Amino acid sequence: MKRLWLLIFLIPFFVGCHKVNKDKPEILNTFIRGADLSFLPEMEEENAIFYDSSGQSKPALQIFKENGCNTVRIRLWHTPKDVHSSLREVRAFAQQVRDAGMKVWLDLHYSDTWADPGKQTKPAAWQNLSLSKLKDSVFTYTHKVVSDIHPDYVQIGNEINHGFLWETGRISHETQFTDLLKQGIKATREVDTTIRILIHYAGYKGAFQFFNQLKKHDVDYDLMGISYYPWWHGNNMTALKDSLSLLTTTFQKGLVIAETAYPFTLQWYDWTHNIVGDSSQLITQFPATEKGQKEFLFHLRAILESIPHGQGFCYWAPDWVSAQGPQSRNGSPWENLTLFDFQHKVLPAMQIFIKCKR
Repeated sequence: MKRLWLLIFLIPFFVGCHKVNKDKPEILNTFIRGADLSFLPEMEEENAIFYDSSGQSKPALQIFKENGCNTVRIRLWHTPKDVHSSLREVRAFAQQVRDAGMKVWLDLHYSDTWADPGKQTKPAAWQNLSLSKLKDSVFTYTHKVVSDIHPDYVQIGNEINHGFLWETGRISHETQFTDLLKQGIKATREVDTTIRILIHYAGYKGAFQFFNQLKKHDVDYDLMGISYYPWWHGNNMTALKDSLSLLTTTFQKGLVIAETAYPFTLQWYDWTHNIVGDSSQLITQFPATEKGQKEFLFHLRAILESIPHGQGFCYWAPDWVSAQGPQSRNGSPWENLTLFDFQHKVLPAMQIFIKCKR
């Protein structure tokens, strides 16, 4: 009976998967089945060991590749406090990704640390630049790192709902914001016109107004990226689907869920506070269980397969396991949102990367 239920659940997914192939090959030939593995070099430095579904230890990149992942997203900070997310680390890791047979998605934060809707701090080296020199710096820096890393996708800014490179590039300074974006885009196009360029917005509420503003200023890009976490962006997936469909039909761009995740448990392993730990943060029909995590992801992917120009997804930090042991107070606040259990064995939700004909 359980197998019959699973078959009934998956049939609409695969039917939709084949159907969209006829409608939108002109937008992007590859449906992105991505994972943001930016933490992986750090996890390997901490000697984290990962296991496949049979319990065999394997390199994490191999596990993701074997499970159908075709794209790895990697964040880049301008001048971080240590090697992690530095150009040196990202360049080497990107080569490992290519050697493993996957595409590279470069996530440019244009900051020395985390950039998101609540903070978009300029790199320290750019703090006192005039607008003209800041634009030159964005162009020169983007040209250099894209030339060094040779990515397949480039993301100009991370969750730039309110602009980036504050204060100069705040979205309230509309022309300055879009002019700075255009410098990063121009540099990327100059390096390689085949690179697909993505603009990233967190959540779907307000996304239409944001991308409409880009259209008004003739910003040239290929993909709209949307972050979707139910505990931050709302638990109404019907509203999500309607919003994504409106975006793609209006702006005629490919759309990817650039970040998402879901818990497989509300329990904890280490002593580091977890970001998600309460049932109020969940979608009722998808409990925090291994099955619930998998079903949430398949439902989200089915949405992307059903809307015009849905071009894929990226699971954020599926590798950010608790690598420092059960008593760590500086471990992983994401440990129950990864695609590995607390013993670092692959969870059923890893099947979300299964290949689909397109």
